Amino acid sequence: MTITILLLIAVVAVALAFEFINGFHDCANAIATVVSTKVLSPKQAVLFGASLEFVGALTGTHVAKTIGSGIVNAEMITLTVIFCALLAAVLWNLLTWYLGLPSSSSHALIGGLLGATIVKAGVDAVHVTTLMDKVIIPMFTSPVLGFCAGFMLMLFLIRILFRANPQSVNKKFRKLQLVSSGLMALSHGSNDAQKTMGIITLALLAGGVLHKSPSGDFEIPVYVIIVCALTMAAGTMNGGWKIIKTMGHKIIKLKPVHGFAAETSAAGLILTASHFGIPLSTTHVISTAIMGVGSTLHAHAVKWRIVGNIVTAWVLTIPACMILSAVIYYSVYHFGGAFIH
Repeated sequence: MTITILLLIAVVAVALAFEFINGFHDCANAIATVVSTKVLSPKQAVLFGASLEFVGALTGTHVAKTIGSGIVNAEMITLTVIFCALLAAVLWNLLTWYLGLPSSSSHALIGGLLGATIVKAGVDAVHVTTLMDKVIIPMFTSPVLGFCAGFMLMLFLIRILFRANPQSVNKKFRKLQLVSSGLMALSHGSNDAQKTMGIITLALLAGGVLHKSPSGDFEIPVYVIIVCALTMAAGTMNGGWKIIKTMGHKIIKLKPVHGFAAETSAAGLILTASHFGIPLSTTHVISTAIMGVGSTLHAHAVKWRIVGNIVTAWVLTIPACMILSAVIYYSVYHFGGAFIH
């Protein structure tokens, strides 16, 4: 085998490892609330979430195209750049998973891609306008929207249910939460699985396996879509219990009605973002939706010290992964320049 083929195989393998880790790292986004409110057992929730993650991953490729060709100039990207970007994202995801922090896998991947690309080809290789419109601005607005959506939906539910019997409300929303957690899993698959689809397609183009269509469009092969969907579903089935514990128990104490409000509001925002090709952080949205729901109870219902740790991880993710991937790329270039592509 040539060095290019070996490197391409390594890139695809690391990309699928990232997708698998993304599945168990971010599965808390979809199933933390349904587990914490005891609507489903952990095993039932994982199987339920994995099935709908798979379906969601098949619903479109708008986000994949943004990652594959919208953020950086695909013609300036090499297999080595992609490998270093993925390696940085995987290392960051494993670190935050070990610490039990729900950081953004999306931003880890984007930060990794930016860092290695800038070292390789300079800032000019970055599509700054797309980066601002579809990554940086949503990075700040999506948590606010998530908080407000969760807060407003919970207020609405409180207003229409304030005279209802609490036991009756819990019983009804235990059933409704199956719908909301299913929507959350579907939305997560529709957004997060597509990011790896874009990266693998970018690698296949860089390795000469694929070529752009005559129109110049960035198209995702069907086999890439299916493999990524299956890999994320497999990762989800392996759980991510440290982050589930943080999301479902440490921010606020959830009841079924709270879980329904948080999941429904977050899923609506994420599905909208997927439709417009915005690689949103599903972690940011569901976390802040939970905070918004908790704030309707009273300010002390939300454990703000835990929230502070989560926000710190959010803020650090893109710059940390940029630096990490840049260091990895520079090290590879310095010590193995003869093999770099």
